[in-house]
Amino acid sequence: GFMSSREQALEAKRQRQADQKAIKQLTRELRQKEKALAETAAILVLRKKLNALWENDQEDD
Repeated sequence: GFMSSREQALEAKRQRQADQKAIKQLTRELRQKEKALAETAAILVLRKKLNALWENDQEDD
């Protein structure tokens, strides 16, 4: 429909606020996923090191 320039400005402001809120939420989710990925990678590295130590220990027996 046809909106006045004032209505268009208000709609643009509402849309911008909604976009900023969505960006903030997505950024938060991304940060959480990055932390989880880093934690998983660290656990994987530690597990590999532990397995290597365990195998070396078994060979010594």
